[in-house]
Amino acid sequence: MQKSILITGCSSGIGLATAEILHQRGYSVFAAVRRESDQTHLKEKGIESLILDINDSNSIQQGLAQVLAKTDGTLDALFNNAGFAIPGAVEDISRDMMRKQFETNVFGTMELTNRVIPLMRKQGHGRIIQNTSILGIITMPYRGAYNASKFALEGFTNTLRQELRHTPIHVSAIVPGPIHSAFRKNAQKNFQETLQGKASEHATTYQKMQRYFFTQENGKQRLALPASAVAKQVIRALESRSPRAHYYVGAAAHLFAILRRLLPDSALDWVIDKTHQEEAR
Repeated sequence: MQKSILITGCSSGIGLATAEILHQRGYSVFAAVRRESDQTHLKEKGIESLILDINDSNSIQQGLAQVLAKTDGTLDALFNNAGFAIPGAVEDISRDMMRKQFETNVFGTMELTNRVIPLMRKQGHGRIIQNTSILGIITMPYRGAYNASKFALEGFTNTLRQELRHTPIHVSAIVPGPIHSAFRKNAQKNFQETLQGKASEHATTYQKMQRYFFTQENGKQRLALPASAVAKQVIRALESRSPRAHYYVGAAAHLFAILRRLLPDSALDWVIDKTHQEEAR
């Protein structure tokens, strides 16, 4: 019998790659997107797709109901992948900007997760997989809103895992480092809509970011991996008899996770500063 999985944020990048690979592997994939054009693209690949906006409670409820109508009310797994970044210095991030960041990366994910837990309890099994980030383990400058949202998601995921420890529901976090996707392109769009051209003490840095952070999609991200690398770890979290709490993706994620445990804050800040400066070269 095919195992069913609902994946959010499947328009491109990690979500799309994971949906395609799991579909090829024989899973009954329900790929959630926000736009009908993306839904059509997925259906042309033979993948079941639905409209689910993680920022809209009604859309979450309707999307999940649509999935359950096709699975006789069951769901084997959920991969919470939807997310985005609002770049900028912390002092330039308004309350509305931070709220927007958390609505998608945290609150929508929490709501969808909490809706599937009773289903998994009833059916006697389930896998919940969160796509967090190495920036939920360590922080990088000028990513404050994103850092904060991913730290919150890490906290939520760790607590959920502890609370469900004595149930047949397994909770894992996928922790990617740099991944080739449309992530930076979308971050640039958010930057242009919120901070570009505004007076800021960080204006010089923002100009540099336009030259390096937003233009490394296919070139200068030397440690970046393809989105399929994340999909491979999702498979491990889905199919392992005893899934891990965390699956790190890429050398950078592994390295910084180790440094977080070994180094004092001042030393880790020095390493991150050097990394940030090297990235800007």
